Order: sequence, then structure tokens, then C-alpha cells
Amino acid sequence: MSLQDQGDCDTASDAVEVEKEAESQKGNDDAVPTSTAALKREERMKRLRELHLKRNEARKLNHVEVVEEDRKKRLPYNHDAKKSRVEWELAESEAKKKAEDKGENYERTKLLDVGADELDRLERKRKKKNPDQGFSGFAAAQFRQYQRLTRQMEPDVEAYEAQKEKLGEDFYATANTILDPILTAPSKEGVERMVKDLQKQADKRAKFSRRRQFFDDADIDYINERNMKFNKKASRFYNKFTAEIKQNLERGTAV
Repeated sequence: MSLQDQGDCDTASDAVEVEKEAESQKGNDDAVPTSTAALKREERMKRLRELHLKRNEARKLNHVEVVEEDRKKRLPYNHDAKKSRVEWELAESEAKKKAEDKGENYERTKLLDVGADELDRLERKRKKKNPDQGFSGFAAAQFRQYQRLTRQMEPDVEAYEAQKEKLGEDFYATANTILDPILTAPSKEGVERMVKDLQKQADKRAKFSRRRQFFDDADIDYINERNMKFNKKASRFYNKFTAEIKQNLERGTAV
């Protein structure tokens, strides 16, 4: 039974008692003085008004609970975990900032409150969670890069709190939330930070060169490195058509 139904039942039962009491005393109103009857009637009406107020209050509370329950159902299944993770990162960032203001090493200060067995467990968990198994596929490499980049990001606590206060309940958006693009537009500092990060990634990719395999027993059909690259590109498209001609030339049986 909901809060509204319970409140309606209680109110209805109390109202019935008030009506019965009124009927039982109706026959005695003639024998009682007029002032006393008016006071009793006023008291009954006051009690009835209080019951109506309680019923309305129960309806409002029930409506609020129904709306809140519906809002929680529309949230993602991992909403609470994400929220607690963000709050933990903000607390970690604030503690690191305080340690830097005091001139302390935050990593060493944090480890003073952690036991050796706990550190050993965290280290085993870290190695198990993020093992370096080499290249297994482009999707896995891209995912590892995403994790590495997100770990390097440092949240802006002040901007986070300002946007949270500005958006209110819409800060934790749902599927039906429509946000104002002006309020949610990124700042110039954020755009510049993103551009610098993308430029850094581009520079790193430009310097990276994977090691290519070289086969000593392969046929030498080129005169320089440029000609070797051209022959590889040509063979990629025309090898299946020229394979027989090339074999005949090598055997000396070409017509």
C-alpha cells in the first residue's frame, strides 16, 4: 500500500468517526445550550479540516516519491558507480592540490596511511588489471590508448562545481533531458587544452616508426630503395596477372 492510499484510509476512518460522533450528539443538541453546541460543532469541523490537510499532505508526499522512483528507473544502471567515481576523483584532486600548496609530495604522504600488505594487494591488482600483452589488434591498442589518455586527465574542480550549480538537476542528464547548448558550451581554455593534446598525439605518431621485417633470401628485383617501394606497390595489384610471365623469364623459356 502506498503512502497516499494509507493516508486516504486513515483520513476516511477518522472522518467516519467524526460523522458518527456528530450523529450521536445531534439528538442532544436541543437539551444543550446554544453556545456549547456551537463550540462542539466548531471542534468537529476543525478536526475534519485537519484530517483533510493530512490527506492532502500524504498525496503530495506520495507524488514526490513516485516521481523520484521514476527518475531513478530512467538513470543508467551504473549511474551510482560513476557518480561515486567522479566524487572520489574530485576528493583526490583536492587532496593533491593541498599537498602541493604545503610543498609536500602527495604520493608519499598518501602512502603513509597505507599498510604494506595493502600496497602489495594494489600492485598485484594493477598488474592484473592492465597487463602489457603486446600488440593483439587495432581495437585493443586503441582501447589501451584511450585508458592511458583518460588517466592523464586532471579534472577542473572549480569548473565542475560551477557547471553543477548552473545546471541543477539537469547536470545528471537522462535520456529525456534536453540541455541548453549555451550553458553546456566548452570554455576557450578547454578547447585550447584539447587542441594541444591532439597536437601532442600527432607529433608522437609522426615520430613513431614500426620496425619492418627484412628477408635476406628474398629476390632482389630493384636497383634502389625507391624502386623497391615502387615494385612492392606494383606487385600488390599486378602480381596475379604477371606471375606466369615472371616465372618464364626466370626459367628462360619466355617467347
